[in-house]
Parts: sequence; C-alpha cells; structure tokens
Amino acid sequence: MTEANVFLLLSLIIIVATVCAIIAKALRQPLIPAYILAGILLGPVFKVITDSELIFTLSEIGVAFLLFIVGLEIDIKKLRDVGMVSSFGGIIQMVATATLAFILAALVGFGALEATYIGIMMALSSTMVAVKLLSDKKKIDTLHGRIAIGILVMQDIAAILVLALFSDYSGVSAIIGAIAKTGAFFLVAAILSKFILPGFFKFAAKARELLFLCAISLCLLFATTAAFFNLSIAIGAFIAGIAIANLPYHIEIMARVKPLRDFFATIFFVALGLRLQLEALGSIIYPLIIFLAFVLLVKPFIIQFICSFFGYQKRTGYEVAIILAQVSEFSLIIASLALTAGILTLDGFTLVLMVGIITITATTYYSKFDEAIYHRLFTKQGFLDRLTDREKDMGFMPPEECYDAILCGYNRIGYGIEKNLVFAKKKLLILDFNPEVIKHLIRVGKPCLYGDVGDPEVLERINLRRANMIISTVPSKADNLAVIEHASEFNEKMLIFVTANTVDDALEMYDRGADYVILPHFLGGEYVSVMIRQMKKNAANIIKAKLAHIAELKHRRTLGHELSMHQD
Repeated sequence: MTEANVFLLLSLIIIVATVCAIIAKALRQPLIPAYILAGILLGPVFKVITDSELIFTLSEIGVAFLLFIVGLEIDIKKLRDVGMVSSFGGIIQMVATATLAFILAALVGFGALEATYIGIMMALSSTMVAVKLLSDKKKIDTLHGRIAIGILVMQDIAAILVLALFSDYSGVSAIIGAIAKTGAFFLVAAILSKFILPGFFKFAAKARELLFLCAISLCLLFATTAAFFNLSIAIGAFIAGIAIANLPYHIEIMARVKPLRDFFATIFFVALGLRLQLEALGSIIYPLIIFLAFVLLVKPFIIQFICSFFGYQKRTGYEVAIILAQVSEFSLIIASLALTAGILTLDGFTLVLMVGIITITATTYYSKFDEAIYHRLFTKQGFLDRLTDREKDMGFMPPEECYDAILCGYNRIGYGIEKNLVFAKKKLLILDFNPEVIKHLIRVGKPCLYGDVGDPEVLERINLRRANMIISTVPSKADNLAVIEHASEFNEKMLIFVTANTVDDALEMYDRGADYVILPHFLGGEYVSVMIRQMKKNAANIIKAKLAHIAELKHRRTLGHELSMHQD
C-alpha cells in the first residue's frame, strides 16, 4: 500500500467517524456505536475499504492505549470502600451471568468453546459507558456509583485474565502458563512501581513533554515485552498503566495520553465495523433477540438480586443494575481477538458486536428514564424487599425520643453536618440506606435507622411530628421532593433542608416548600469568600484554617471520604 493510499484511508476513516459522531452527539447517543457504524458504512455497506490489514494493525495500538488508560484509572481502594458487594458480589455476578449466557449460547447452536467466550463477554459491562453516565448525572460518588465502579474494577481484572488466554489456549498447562506469565508481569510492575518508577518519573516531570514521552515509552515497552513472551500487547499496556497509577503524576499523564488513545481507539471501533458481515445478520437474528433480552433484562436482574442479597436497598440495586446493563468495550476487544484466533465464528463475532452496539445505546435511555422505569416496574418487586428484611429493623432508636434534627444521608456532606450538630448539643437521628454505615453508627451508639428517604413508610416510622428539622444530603431530586412533601404534611413547623445539583432543581425545591437548598458546588466558593474576609482582619486565621483543614482531611481519609475527579 502506497503512502498516498494510507493517507487517504486514514482520512476517510477519521472524517466518516467524525460525521457519525457529530450526528450521534446531536441525537444524544453514545459515540462508540457511531464509530462502529462508520466502519459498517465504509466496509460492508459501500465497500469503500476492502483492504483493512493496516487498519487492524493500527487498531491494535488503539487497544493498547485504551487499556493503558484503564490501568491508570484502576483504584483498588474502591473495592475496599464498598466492601463485600463489589468484590464477592462482583465475582458472583460474573460467574452467574457467564454461566447463564453460556447455556443460552449452547442452546442456540454455538460450540462449547465459542459459547464459553460468548458467556464471558456477555458478563462484562462497560467501564467507559458507566463512568460517563454517572459523571453526567453527578452520581459518580453516590453509593450506587461506588458499588458499580467497584464491580467494574473486578470485571476489568477478570477481562485481563481472559486476554492472557489468547497467548495459548491449546491445553490446561498452556493456559496455566499464560496466567503465570501475566502474574509475573504484575509482580515486576509492582516492584518497578515501588522502587524505580517514582524517582524516574519525578525527574521526567520536570518537563511535560518528557513526562508524556516516558509514559508512552513505558506503555510500548510493556506491550512489546508482553508480545515477546507470547502474551497480548493489551495485557502489557494495562499492566504499564497500573504500574504508574499510584504516582502523583498519573492525572497529568492521563490528560496527555487520552487524545492519542481517542485517535487510535476510534480506529479500533471503526475496524470492528469493517469486520462485520451483513449477510451474517440473517443467521443470528433469533440469537440476537435472545441475547439482547438477556443483557437488557436478565443481567440487570442478576445484579439487583445480588445487591439486595448483600443487604442494600432495592433502589440502590436497581441503580447499579441499569448502569451495568450493557456489553463492555473489553468484550468487543476480546471478540476481535477471538475472531482472529479462530475461537469465534463470524456468526459469534457478529452476535457480540451487535449486542454491544444496541445495549450500549440502550443503556443511555435506561439512565435517562431511570426514575420512571423504577416507579412503574420495580416498586412492586416484593420478593427483593424480603431479601433485605433482615436489614429493615437495623438501627438504634431510643423509644419515644424527640429529635432536634433528622439527617438523611451520612455521606461526606452529612458527616460534616452531623459533627457540627453534635458539637451544638443537638439531638440527632441519622437515616441512611448503606447497611455498612448503619452498622458503624450502631457500634458507636449514635441514633440511626436503615432505610431509603424516598420511602414514605420509612418517613412515617421516624415520626416527623416529633422533630424540629430534617436535613437531606441525598443527591436524588425525586427523593428530596418526597422529603419536602412528606415533611410538610407531617409537621408544618419543621425546617426542611434538601440538596440539589442544579440551579433549576434548587428553585423547584424552593417552590415546593424547602426552607433552604444545599448546592454543594456553590458552598465551597461561599466558604472561601468568608475565609478571605477573615484573612483581611487577621492573616493568622488562614494558617489556623490550613492546619485544621489538613487534620480534617487526614481524618476523612481514614473514613474513606476520598474525593475523586472522573474526566474523559
């Protein structure tokens, strides 16, 4: 292929992918299906690109950079923060979903090995899509957001182990050898991350260009070394990301590598579309319908059931489930490698690709209409309520106690409010739907109750008539409107404090009867303004504030109150 042809090929891919992405963005659709559609248009539909060998080579670089960024973003502490449900629950979810999907694949005619891989791919959910949806709705640090991300971390690790199998799947000993080599890679990365890379990147960080080049070189070095040992380059890139994930420069590295990743990842998703054979759609139409129903309905039910089993409210399980109701970009990577390796037939590859395109798109609608879907379909799932019956009476409430305040949500904001109310010697009842939080409060003897603030039965139980004020720090608009409605109904004199994420939501809550609406993003600016005014009177105040803030942050860190920035 001549240089002119290569340039023309890349130009066509980027231009068509950009046009499809613009249309998708205008229609508020995710971009990954748009890139795949661009490949379908260029290949199977109009047959503009027939020689796609170069494109597949470039797409492998996209996979490497994609997994390098995933490795950079992996935070094992997220598993600790949400405990059992993310680690053990995530493993149970993968095993249960993969097993059921394997059975379905076998029933519709796929061979045992192909059905196994299809099952694994259907069990994985998209980190990229989930984080984007949570970030857009400012729910990345909510309880269900942390559970979802914890489960995704487990899935990403499992996916890397699956990628290791592509080095040699000819027998049990070969598979064990591939996993052992991957484990050795992780060990080497851990040693480098502990003893060598911090000093190396500290020197490189003196120049931004050098920091960028060193990060790219590390990614390519690990990827090339992985290929030398007959492992997937994706594994090497992923482990390279993990090796520098804990360095203080990892955010700067992510910001600089992401444009490069986006360029090559776009080529990867276009290449997937190029490999699609439209004539194969006719032979998989029934399996496609079956697996769409499985991923969009059965898989979310499995996730919600697991969350309920671990003691979380039905609402929390539902919100985790709809965020994870799609097939992962990892699944598409595995499908591409499996097709090349001869593990997947063209029908199997087409099935996974089409399920991925449709479910990634459908998840955006799930997220958009989550409140309506929940109230229409999920509020009547009584058997899920029975799973959490053991938690319903969890709490510590002295009988016939009158409270100065009821605090709904013992999160980062709630913790600060509780601390100041206790300092002011106010009697306080804490309501939260995280069973781990309630267990902690019971241990330290603080009045508390397990329950969802959006549940009228819970609000009746806490006896709003005997309280002077209610403070809700939960992020859900629907839940805060329910607090306003029920608090006004039970106690007209009660002061009502609720939380909003947008100005429009805050104004609506004021119209409904809220006495004060907390806007977390505005509070920081107001507090800094107060500090500046105090500093004019006495400059020593800022030193005192700094020392107090450092002490508070260290204490918050021990409580797991980490603030995270998720950008894409």
